[in-house]
Amino acid sequence: MRTQVAIVGAGPAGLMLAHLLCREGVGCVVLERRSRDYVEGRVRAGVLEQVTVELMERLGLADRLHREGLSHAAVNIAHEGSTLRIDFNDLTGGTNLTVYGQSEVMKDLFDAAPERGIKVLFEAEDVTPSDIETDHPSVSYVHGGEAHTLQCDIVAGCDGFHGVSRGCIPASVLRSFEKVYPFGWLGVLADVPPCNDELIYANHERGFALASMRSHTRSRCYVQCSLDDDIEDWSDERFWDEFALRIGPEASSRLVRGPSIEKSIAPLRSFVAEPMRHGRLFLAGDAAHIVPPTGAKGLNLAATDVLMLSEAIRDFYGAGGAAALDGYSARALARVWKAERFSWWLTNLTHRFPETGPMERRFQAAELEYIKDSRAAQTAFAENYVGLPVS
Repeated sequence: MRTQVAIVGAGPAGLMLAHLLCREGVGCVVLERRSRDYVEGRVRAGVLEQVTVELMERLGLADRLHREGLSHAAVNIAHEGSTLRIDFNDLTGGTNLTVYGQSEVMKDLFDAAPERGIKVLFEAEDVTPSDIETDHPSVSYVHGGEAHTLQCDIVAGCDGFHGVSRGCIPASVLRSFEKVYPFGWLGVLADVPPCNDELIYANHERGFALASMRSHTRSRCYVQCSLDDDIEDWSDERFWDEFALRIGPEASSRLVRGPSIEKSIAPLRSFVAEPMRHGRLFLAGDAAHIVPPTGAKGLNLAATDVLMLSEAIRDFYGAGGAAALDGYSARALARVWKAERFSWWLTNLTHRFPETGPMERRFQAAELEYIKDSRAAQTAFAENYVGLPVS
């Protein structure tokens, strides 16, 4: 089989890229080692930057997003009984965020793929990119018990942190930067109304908490926990008690408790791989970088990666030729590192680390007080939170 672009991975990066290439008339095949139900059912990000919403609009896939998504004009930071509201509309000229779960984004992308002729092969095993340093790479895989080889011009590695693509870049070329945080997020999904109509990040002496949502009737809530914690030790009652304590008296007074429908502990890490291109292999999304969930940058970075990559591929098949591919890695990484910095900063501002003592707590309090009193600081916060422009 032959195609122009072989896409490894059918997560947000892979499927968004496939739809973008389809609009440009560029052929592609998507290889995914999991089933559609598995990929679509993963409980992941739920906050979309405006650039991601605009990308879904460009793809003609935003009808349900606009109908069911929740527009957010602000985010709140709770600390020592008070709440600081960062008003995006006021500070960034009307730029908002939209709460719309990754599983819903994936459903929209998958549902539209067949009618657009986008070929997705689920449960493809032993996927292996080859000859990426030549002008004629290929991807071998096993599907339905039979071995196949997909000839192509370009391989897009969109297969996540644990995928095969990044490992195809020689160790002598690849540089990896990583920070592993000494705690995790215990997340609960529950069919109860949110305790606030905007997100709340809480800085509490017992640790971080986040009040988020997926809809007017479904809440997604988190508390910082130890990586050694056993999920079985966190009953629903214990979780809601701890969450209510950390989120602050005003929000907790509106808290509705209910049984969890999903509960998990997620580790936090910052990770970047450079470069995001080697030969005819291009990395995008979690295959190239991981951000802590603080600030909700993961899915949005994947969207901007593939937006840039699709433009490079379009120009490659247009008048730009091979030179059109050369700028992708540096362009994408410039935005990646800014998002990584913001998530790292916000994580440090709101979490309790093992070394956090009375002095470090005072530093956090002073930083929050500065943000409260400085419009310039609030503007910088808002600009980074809603997403820096794609340049």
